[in-house]
Amino acid sequence: MLETARDLTLEAAQSAGAARSLNPRPSKDLPFAQVKKLLDSRNDRDILEGLRKVISMMYRSKPCLPYFSSVVKNVASPNVEIKKLVYIFLLHYAEAEPDLALLSINTIQKSLTDQNPQVRAMALRVMSGIKVPVISQIVALAIKRGCGDMSPYVRKAAALAIPKCYKLDPNTLPQLLDYLSILLGDKQYYVAGSAVTAYLEICPERVDLIHKHYRSLVRKLVDMDEWGQLATLRLMSIYARKCLPIRTKKIRKSRTTGFYDDEASAEEGSTLEEVQILDPDLELFLKACKSLLHSRNSAVIVSVARCFMDLGTLEHLDFAIGPLVALLRSPQDIQQIALYNIVDVCLARPERFVRYADHFFVHASDPFSVARLKFEVWTLIYPHCENHIRDMILYELEHFTRALNPAIVQESVRAIGRCAQSDNHATARCLRLLLKQVSSLDGNLSAEALTVIRHLIQQDPQSHIKTVIRLAKNLDTTPNPEARATIIWLVGEFAGTDDEYNIAPDVLRISAKGFAGESEPAKLQIVLLAAKVYLHYLNRFREQQSQAFAQERPPATTRDDSDNPFANSPSPPNSATSTNPKEPPNLDHPIPKLWNYILLLARYDTSYDLRDRTRTYRALLSNASSTQLASLLLLAPKPVPHAPSPSENRKGLPLGSTSLVLGSKVGIGQGQELPDWVEEGQEPDPRLRDEVGVGKDSSGGVSGVGGDRPAGEALDAAVRGEKAKEMEKGKGRMLEKSLEDWLGEEEEEEESDGEEDTEEEESEYEEITDSEEEEEEEEEEEEDERAETKGLVRDEKPSSSSSS
Repeated sequence: MLETARDLTLEAAQSAGAARSLNPRPSKDLPFAQVKKLLDSRNDRDILEGLRKVISMMYRSKPCLPYFSSVVKNVASPNVEIKKLVYIFLLHYAEAEPDLALLSINTIQKSLTDQNPQVRAMALRVMSGIKVPVISQIVALAIKRGCGDMSPYVRKAAALAIPKCYKLDPNTLPQLLDYLSILLGDKQYYVAGSAVTAYLEICPERVDLIHKHYRSLVRKLVDMDEWGQLATLRLMSIYARKCLPIRTKKIRKSRTTGFYDDEASAEEGSTLEEVQILDPDLELFLKACKSLLHSRNSAVIVSVARCFMDLGTLEHLDFAIGPLVALLRSPQDIQQIALYNIVDVCLARPERFVRYADHFFVHASDPFSVARLKFEVWTLIYPHCENHIRDMILYELEHFTRALNPAIVQESVRAIGRCAQSDNHATARCLRLLLKQVSSLDGNLSAEALTVIRHLIQQDPQSHIKTVIRLAKNLDTTPNPEARATIIWLVGEFAGTDDEYNIAPDVLRISAKGFAGESEPAKLQIVLLAAKVYLHYLNRFREQQSQAFAQERPPATTRDDSDNPFANSPSPPNSATSTNPKEPPNLDHPIPKLWNYILLLARYDTSYDLRDRTRTYRALLSNASSTQLASLLLLAPKPVPHAPSPSENRKGLPLGSTSLVLGSKVGIGQGQELPDWVEEGQEPDPRLRDEVGVGKDSSGGVSGVGGDRPAGEALDAAVRGEKAKEMEKGKGRMLEKSLEDWLGEEEEEEESDGEEDTEEEESEYEEITDSEEEEEEEEEEEEDERAETKGLVRDEKPSSSSSS
């Protein structure tokens, strides 16, 4: 009755504790004496309550060192819950009180021999977590014992304790490497995953430890936990670069020829193409990675994609595109990281993302960073899409030009410009979409649209003269300074065209009226426009003067004029003088007047930059007869601008790295690059990767050799094999046979029966012949005996007669 009442009381207390956890209230800290009394109690329930109070205070950053001695003495309690809380307290305060922590080492060592594997693993974890260098050898001995433990849970704890022991004392590295080599070959996949993690922390350059365990680790990869899979993928990528060379083979590819072409023409149409040949062990690893693309962990999927990109071919990379796109259904933080990796893969294989174009629609809840990356994916796949998908992309981008967020508006306009640059057939349509935005009241939108229009016009200037005229008409209604400066610059680029479409002088005349009220960027472009217009005027004036001078020159002397004494005589002084090509231009022309007027306006402007630039232009154009230098500086052909994808600078950065997100190779992302491929002929001997033997592990687990099958499938196959053996022993083979098998067996039986009959006949014949021979021999012997007896009788008769 008392035990039942006690059990009921404990259940009630647990239910009350669960209710308190569901409805948490701000707990009040108990006095020091009361907590110490609970810790010193002999009742496990009181000790547990006191430990919970201490742990809660510890995680609220309140001083708990005064309870150290009272907590540590409970380390010998047989209650597992009490042990867990004491170990948590020890791990947190062992560095602050190393002397008191050493007092509990003996008790923790005794726990290493406990019957419960969970207690043994917890003791090993705590002993390695106490950061006191004095106990490094004790920890090493505990790891040695853990490596030979029957429980894989304890062996996993031993593998995780190896890096902690190495940090305590680096001199223990030789013996730790021996333990690590044993754990890398463990048959349990979760032990091997922890061993790989320890290997990467203490000796990532020792690839000689991996040779004999390479294939077993690849087979166990699919069954490991996510952390083990990430560590193993990283390890195998490094190992493949150092030990598995890439080989190329030249294959003759024949072009498609006509049906009646002769063989000679077929040989001429063939070409040699280099094909990449992967090592068989590398193919084994890449095949095992494909099953990881169905993982629930996004980091595993990204790591597999990185392995395919760094180690495999582009065909391998295609397998990872679908799982990467599926990550867009994740939360926003994971979605943004996934998009960075998707963009990096899309730069290499944009045509493979066309079928997933509808997965990159921008939602109303998407932040600007996610929307920008989705726009970038659209611009990358735009040249490879069909017409209906292109229309869909342009409609979406046009829709977002009317968004409320100015950053999204600017990014959508830039995306339209990149689409136009990537496909010449879409330039006219994109230009129409952008021209609609020029007259927008949003200054940022109009400025960004004009910048993109300027890039498109520079690609083919001669076909966009009328577009520049249309833009010049919007100059009066465009309030944005950057937009006005862009329009004036475009007009200046076309200042040297024919008179029919040359609107530069008129634009200069209109701009000069409001020069004082313009912004500084617009003033700079107005001065540049004036310099270009005046320079074109000077060049045309010089050409006209040169042509007039060439027409007025006297004709050259001929042979008929050789007899004429006045042929080479100078012209008379009263004759009309010829036109001089160095004559200064007419200052009464409107263009020189506009030029001088702009110089005067800029001379007294408050901007230093404007005044300095104006003096430079005046110095270049001061000599009307020498404008070569001015033409070289002002009228030089401009390079065609190309707006690359914003992530072009991230190209080549490793997938899944921090540097890919930050866009920099410094800081956190540094040191994540893989080594270069080993040269062919310098790789280790492939026989080093041959496994010594395959059998059962110490805990009774089956170690299958069937490729990358999971452990469950290997166990099922083993059970089916045992059942098949039992059926063969007891009831015979219960296998389905075809008609041919039955007929074949009947023929074999008939042949065997015929052979047996012939053998029996031969044996009978042999027996008959043997018996006949024996009978003949017996008859001969009998005849001999009879002959002998007759001879004796004949000999006796004469002897008897003589005696008588």
